[in-house]
Amino acid sequence: MNITKHLTRGIVKENPVFRLVLGMCPTLAVTTEAINGFGMGIATMAVLLGSNLVISLIRRVIPARVRIPVFIVVIASFVTIVDLLLHAFFYDLHKVLGLFIPLIVVNCVILGRAEAYASKHNVVDSLFDAIGMGIGFTLSLLILGSIREILGAGTVFGYPVFGENYEPFLLMILPPGAFIALGMLLGFMNKLQRIREY
Repeated sequence: MNITKHLTRGIVKENPVFRLVLGMCPTLAVTTEAINGFGMGIATMAVLLGSNLVISLIRRVIPARVRIPVFIVVIASFVTIVDLLLHAFFYDLHKVLGLFIPLIVVNCVILGRAEAYASKHNVVDSLFDAIGMGIGFTLSLLILGSIREILGAGTVFGYPVFGENYEPFLLMILPPGAFIALGMLLGFMNKLQRIREY
């Protein structure tokens, strides 16, 4: 499979959030602002890259009976590294993301790619798969976070969008706003898919 297909598959055709509906816990919880969604997406992509690389390298020596525990240990190692790096260099973001950083260990996107792809393919293909899925996940969280921040606070990345007279729609930065925005985006993606099929 060529590199372009690897990258675009994770971004469009098999987008983890909008097409496969995976990783809903961080998607709904941390996307109150665009920067939070972006930070969570980058953290997840870093773990995905590292775990896909290692799992692809050791895939032939892992006994079939213990492959899931091995995957979790590998993923947990990279989550710990990412958690410590965020704590050291991006402390404010680390405080906001909080518990959702350690929960990357059980994120369906990471475990799913380890089981479905990295454990069956070579290192190069696994890395490009991780990049495509990571970009797709990051873009999804960024789009959702941007929509919620624009409607809920009138800003994007902290910069005003509508001016001083904007009355924020506070529901969008509350938990129900996450479900509403995600539902609208999923409906939009399904509509685009149907248009493409005709």
